[in-house]
Amino acid sequence: MSPPAPGPPITRPLALDGGRGWAIVASGFLALLLGYGSPQSVGVLYPEWLLAFGEGKAVTAWVGSLVGGVGLIVGPVCSVCVVNFGARPVTVFSGVMVAGGLMLSSFAPNVPFLIFSYGLVVGVGVGLLYAATLTITCLYFDKRRGLALGIVSSGTSVGGFLYATLQSELIELLGLDGCLLIIGALALNVVACAGPMRPLTPPRYYLKQRAAILERQLQEEAELSNQKPSDKDQGITTETKEPPVRRRSLFSCSSFIKTIKIKTRGYTQCLSSMLSLLQDRVLMALCICLFFFSLAGNTPPQLFLQELARSSGLTEGVASISLVSLYSIGGGVGRLGLGVMADMPWVDSVHLYALTVGVSGLAVLLIPFTSSYQDLQVLSLVLGFLSGNWTLTPYVTSQVVGVEKLAEAHGILMFFGGVGITLGPPVVGCFYDVSQSYDVAFFICGGGMMVSSIVLFLATVSLRPQTPPPPSVAPETELNSCTVTLVTDATSPVA
Repeated sequence: MSPPAPGPPITRPLALDGGRGWAIVASGFLALLLGYGSPQSVGVLYPEWLLAFGEGKAVTAWVGSLVGGVGLIVGPVCSVCVVNFGARPVTVFSGVMVAGGLMLSSFAPNVPFLIFSYGLVVGVGVGLLYAATLTITCLYFDKRRGLALGIVSSGTSVGGFLYATLQSELIELLGLDGCLLIIGALALNVVACAGPMRPLTPPRYYLKQRAAILERQLQEEAELSNQKPSDKDQGITTETKEPPVRRRSLFSCSSFIKTIKIKTRGYTQCLSSMLSLLQDRVLMALCICLFFFSLAGNTPPQLFLQELARSSGLTEGVASISLVSLYSIGGGVGRLGLGVMADMPWVDSVHLYALTVGVSGLAVLLIPFTSSYQDLQVLSLVLGFLSGNWTLTPYVTSQVVGVEKLAEAHGILMFFGGVGITLGPPVVGCFYDVSQSYDVAFFICGGGMMVSSIVLFLATVSLRPQTPPPPSVAPETELNSCTVTLVTDATSPVA
């Protein structure tokens, strides 16, 4: 079959593994630090909101739960935005959203408004930022991809650690409203971080617009060549020439319906392309594993370990660093360490991810058996270090489906992770309300994490392609899918 449109084939450039890639790593690190700093340390704002609005703990807790979960739930939408518009404009837009949501939260009159401004607006903003930074980093690195992803994603942990102290000091000096205004102003610097994020290939939206312009120019040239008058027919041509009616036909009902059908067909093809990825049993097992890890091993330890220690009387007479800070420190070290381990040639990244989830489940199972504050500190460090497997998520995804489908598959994974993060605190709180103890919740959640890690391991040992095939796809197929870059064989014929 001949290609649907003329033009030279587009080839995917090789990953650079250095040079401009390290500038993108630095900008991505700073962007995640500035964007995720406040959401990662939302526990500092939570008591202030309780005092300011006088709402119940369950209602107020939805603010922190949504800001972490919504950004991941809309992961597929964020990935489509990165694919079509590129990482740079998406990062700029995300910086404006995060800053605007934080500043708007300083004027919140009640908790429902805060759920919208902080939970939804800031949540979607950080979701766009996360998808853009990780996608552009994966495209610029191949052999050192794990290290690059580890450095970039550690910005969230560093931001949470720094902003926990910064927000506490700003609240004492300027109050809650002043703190949110200053934090929002700092988040505007995310826009500047988008500068180095130049795409390797033009985004799909640019290519579509370019193709439409070229097609329009060819049509106009063809019409001019067909209607070019001779000297003797100049008068006749001038008299018979009519005003361009086609431009007015764009607003006709049939043209409007045709445009809607074309747009709907494109969105349907993009959605079907994303859903077809779930046919890969390894990716599906990875989604299940990430869901259980997000449900039990990510947010609940940060929210409930300190409360568990306080209610059990383990904090009496203990003057040391908090469990939340230890969790953040462990998370930063884990993101770097696991990223470096993933780059080692003898390490299977999928097995490494399954191992981190399984050990996290074991650590959660051990929480009810702790008898001292020092035991909880050790478990906090271990859980924080293992939470660094978020670095492995895009790395493992690229190994399973290839770089060309990374944005789509990563968006699906983030959706499962976002649902788990959003439901985690309410589920653990529900178990506590029923049993008046955290033990049942930790037993069930830890067991679920261990089972999901076994499912992922079994999926990897079953027969499947070890490495994705080289990108050599017919142009017709590429037009019917939503991919990170348009890839065709350099030796394919040109129509």
